[in-house]
Amino acid sequence: MKFNLAENLTELRAKSPLVHNITNFVVMNYTANALLAIGASPVMAHAVEEVEDMVAIAGALVINIGTLSPAWVEGMKRAMSAAVKFGKPIILDPVGAGATAYRNVTLTELLNTASPTLIRGNASEILALAGNNIQTKGVDSTANSTDSLQAAKLLSQKYGCVVSVSGATDVIVSGEKVAYVDNGVSLMTKVTGMGCSASAIAGAFLAIQSDGFEAAVSAAVMMGVCGEKAFEKAKSPGSFQIAFLDLLSELSPEELAELAVVRL
Repeated sequence: MKFNLAENLTELRAKSPLVHNITNFVVMNYTANALLAIGASPVMAHAVEEVEDMVAIAGALVINIGTLSPAWVEGMKRAMSAAVKFGKPIILDPVGAGATAYRNVTLTELLNTASPTLIRGNASEILALAGNNIQTKGVDSTANSTDSLQAAKLLSQKYGCVVSVSGATDVIVSGEKVAYVDNGVSLMTKVTGMGCSASAIAGAFLAIQSDGFEAAVSAAVMMGVCGEKAFEKAKSPGSFQIAFLDLLSELSPEELAELAVVRL
């Protein structure tokens, strides 16, 4: 299977899709900057009074449960219902799934509201979401991405969606299709907001690419390649996050395709 990585990045930058994020306090600024850097347009809006109107004009909806509150959960549910109504892709980032009962109940409510187009998380989150008893460490994964393959397949089949599992090797599943992305560096785990930015960037690709599997692979490769090239410039977390943002803007479509390491 051939992925049109260069073409997808070119189209994303040409169209600059609006990505509606209901995300957490910790990562709002970095996520918005990541979307701007890649060429998309971010909006962070969680008020129940406006989420439906915002979804209507956005190219994709990203739901991130990192910092929950009842009002935000209601906004998420209304936004997801609106996304179904308007035919907009939904990206669900189940941050910290399995860590607390409140997160688990919230995820059940969200998934009962609408099936996402893409679920993107780390291995522990995907395992917990699939019903596995997994010991979590806050929002950090205690499992390897490849260990969650069967859980990812179960979720993909149950919700008719793509599942992207981040890790040393990213695993992307759509039904029986599986892709492994080997790009990236371990320093990315030391910078807050990398996973959340990956979900937002997946939203940007889904806004311009109707094939969810290809959009998820494109986003995973973009994150990994930019991480590798940023590491060439910066070896410490603080400087790395700035270098990473720069690479999201500077990386050419040709470089993205050339440096991609994707196995099927």
